[in-house]
Amino acid sequence: MADPEDPQAERVRRAGRPRRSSAVVLADAAAELFLEQGYAGTTVDHIAQRAGVSRATFFNYFTAKSDVMWLELDEAVREIPALLRVSEERSPVRAVEDALLAAARRHDPQRVPWSIAQAEVMRIGPELVQSAAARIMGQHSAVAAFVADRTGERPSGLWPQTVSGAMLGAAAAAFGVWVADGVGRGPLVEYVAAALTPVAAGLDA
Repeated sequence: MADPEDPQAERVRRAGRPRRSSAVVLADAAAELFLEQGYAGTTVDHIAQRAGVSRATFFNYFTAKSDVMWLELDEAVREIPALLRVSEERSPVRAVEDALLAAARRHDPQRVPWSIAQAEVMRIGPELVQSAAARIMGQHSAVAAFVADRTGERPSGLWPQTVSGAMLGAAAAAFGVWVADGVGRGPLVEYVAAALTPVAAGLDA
């Protein structure tokens, strides 16, 4: 990686970026800074400056610094509740499986979360765990509510909670293995399918 103190490197870096701000540009700028000076040593102002935008523009895309770590995952799972709502699959377990596979299939294979792949180098630590947990719990609630609606149970009931926890846990594990597999990794959907198939079969037995 180029020396962050080299003015020429900075000019080249900026010249290669689109003039129009975007979530991807900001996330890439943040990843560069996290690698250079660590997560704790990077502020929102640093990220905005590196991306060539204002602090206000940053908050048009993200609510907090930690959000830039999860751009890819947030995009992948954003449509899961909508996919569940329109599902015609009679089995709620299979409907959840289909929605998770659809999300994995739509994920851009070139967008690998640096926050997971380089967490140690970026010195992210507990912040990574906390922000990941918040996202998983958000999806957990949506999936449990869907299963509850299909089965007539309460979202807090054992079956909706079990289905949601098991299916999302398997998908999350597959995502982590996919990231760790490096440049030789296959499509994300293949990992998610391999993880979900036995879990869905057991729940739907």
